[in-house]
Amino acid sequence: MTQTLAAIIVAAGRSQRMGGADKQLRTIAGVPVLARTVAAFEECEDVGAIVLVLNPDNMGGTAEMAAEYGWSKVRAMIPGGERRQDSVSAGLAAVGRLSEPSYEWVAVHDGARPLLTPGLISRGLAAAQEFGAAIAALPATDTIKTVDAELTITGTPERSNLWLAQTPQIFRTSILAGAYETLSTQSEGATDCARIVELAGRPVKVYEGERTNIKITTPLDLLMAEAIVKGRGR
Repeated sequence: MTQTLAAIIVAAGRSQRMGGADKQLRTIAGVPVLARTVAAFEECEDVGAIVLVLNPDNMGGTAEMAAEYGWSKVRAMIPGGERRQDSVSAGLAAVGRLSEPSYEWVAVHDGARPLLTPGLISRGLAAAQEFGAAIAALPATDTIKTVDAELTITGTPERSNLWLAQTPQIFRTSILAGAYETLSTQSEGATDCARIVELAGRPVKVYEGERTNIKITTPLDLLMAEAIVKGRGR
C-alpha cells in the first residue's frame, strides 16, 4: 500500500484556559493528550508520516514521549509560531523536506483533539479526493444566534446550513501550500486551514465528523474525555 498522506499535528498553543498547565501533557486515563492524538495517526494505514509542531517548551518532553510510546511514523518535531497559520506553514515546510516518497496529501489536526479514530482520518482522505480539500464537521444541533458588540441578537441563521468545524482537515498538499503562499490580509483572522483555502478560491468538502472528537480546552473537557475513554474501554 502506497501511503501518500502526511499528517501535521499542531500542538504549539499556550493552553491559556487550562490554568497554566500545558494541555498536551495532561493525561486522560493515564495517557498524555498528545500521545493519544499521535496514536490515532500511527494506527491509520493511510498515514505515512507525521510532523509534530510543538510549543518550544515541550520539545524535550515530547521527545521522551516519542521514545516511551515507540512512535514509528513521527518524522519531524519542530517548534511552532506565534499564530496557528505560522505553525501550519512551518509544518508544511517540514513535510516538503521529508525524503521519498513525496506526500500528495496532507492532514492538519489539532493536537488537543485526542479522541479521533483512524477511520475518521481515512474517511477524510476519501472525501478530499473529490475536491482536493475536505474537513471533518458536525451538523449544528443547537439554535445559533449572531450578536453585535453589545451582545444584542442580530440574527438567527438557518440551522440546517450550519456545520461545526473539526479536524482533521485534509488537502492536496499543493492546494494547501499554494493557499498559504498567497495569504492575504483577509486571512489574518482565519482560525483554520479550510478558511485559508476558501479565501484562495478553492472548494472545500465537509464530511461528517465524530461527536467524541472533542477539543481539550478547559479542565471540564478532560473530565468529558475521561468518560469517553472509559466508555471505549481503553
